[in-house]
Amino acid sequence: MSIYDKLRERGIEIGDRVRVLRDNEEIYGVLMPRYSIYEGENLLVIKLDNGYNVGIEVDENTKIDLVSKRERIVFKEEKVLFDKSKPKVSVLSTGGTIASRVDYKTGAVYPSLRTEDLIKMIPEIEGLVYLDAKQIMSKFSEDMKKSDWSLIAREVYRSMKDSYGVIVLHGTDTMSDSASALAFSIRNKSVPIIFVGSQRSSDRPSTDSYFNIKASIITALKAPFAESVVVMHGETSDSYALVHRGVKVRKMHTSRRDAFQTINDYPIAKVLVDRMELEIIGRIIRYRSNEEPVLMDKFEEKVALVKFYPGFDEGILDYFLEKKYKGIVIEGTGLGHVSNDLIPKIKELIDSGTIVTMTSQCLFGRIDMKVYSTGRLLLKAGVLPSEDMLPETAYVKLSWLLGNFKDLEEVKRLYLENLEGEINERLSLDMYPKWITNH
Repeated sequence: MSIYDKLRERGIEIGDRVRVLRDNEEIYGVLMPRYSIYEGENLLVIKLDNGYNVGIEVDENTKIDLVSKRERIVFKEEKVLFDKSKPKVSVLSTGGTIASRVDYKTGAVYPSLRTEDLIKMIPEIEGLVYLDAKQIMSKFSEDMKKSDWSLIAREVYRSMKDSYGVIVLHGTDTMSDSASALAFSIRNKSVPIIFVGSQRSSDRPSTDSYFNIKASIITALKAPFAESVVVMHGETSDSYALVHRGVKVRKMHTSRRDAFQTINDYPIAKVLVDRMELEIIGRIIRYRSNEEPVLMDKFEEKVALVKFYPGFDEGILDYFLEKKYKGIVIEGTGLGHVSNDLIPKIKELIDSGTIVTMTSQCLFGRIDMKVYSTGRLLLKAGVLPSEDMLPETAYVKLSWLLGNFKDLEEVKRLYLENLEGEINERLSLDMYPKWITNH
């Protein structure tokens, strides 16, 4: 029986104010729900008076008392009249706090994706757009699997046929992976697919949920392109958002609101949220069209992303050989290197039928395996260069290719081709400092 069950038997419920006495320390706060099954049966979550949540490990010496019962709150369900003559934008939620609402009396956050709630979040969009909201799963982004990419792709594919754009609400930690997956898995995209998340939950004064959702709606309505993109804060203040190409973006900070940065490219557009405007500042790979989208939603499970490090044990590669993995993306050093003693094992993998590709831990810049002897030996062994692809984009791309094409020579050929803007033939010198050093 969990600590929550024990408290419930004593009449203490989520939303009640409690006192926790542990190790001669008194902690006062509001009892919050515990969302993750991994947190343990004896972990209590309390919202402190300063607004932050804290987890407390409860043992036999911990005393918990009721201070006051919560005030019962009933959300007033307001009917919103939708003008279906307006451009339709589909909103699909995969979980997380960006589509939540707060009980401000208790501090608890409740999952919510009713269209009415989105309108109440951003009242200025009412009358401009017809929003159609749907929750397709409820997962933390770190729990996403390749099968989830397939599910999202199918739902987006169904939604995009009669929508002006499709917005996917997603946790930020693996959002770029999912955006890459959608870039490849729906061909001939006719409308933008917009991934958006929140760095700070809706129960915090500095939340970026509403700003980011509004920016994504503006993007859906005004973007001339039909690509899979990520839309998030462009700087820490609420001045503008940036539209990043899904195959060229990475989360570069754990907590900043402008954590997402375009790598080896420029952002596609800037969203001037207050003015409800979108300004193109980069290149567009694909414009909106009337072409029929094509769904190719399979991803090979037996593909791995492996980071090389000093002292790397070749026994790790033996595991992939034994398990008959079909593809391995190596995140090598510098221009695309690993230690020389690993090359025979890598060749053994390639000879067994595994496709092995090389990316760089540097992120910025392009690998060049012809400069040093190590790189040339890797090329001779059959390793495929990934140009300037991000490691996670290369991983998603190889998984998608192996899931949808049976001819390995065709997979290798397509891996080296630029399909969705994941490979830049030319990198400008200012791509590195403009968006990182000076941002």
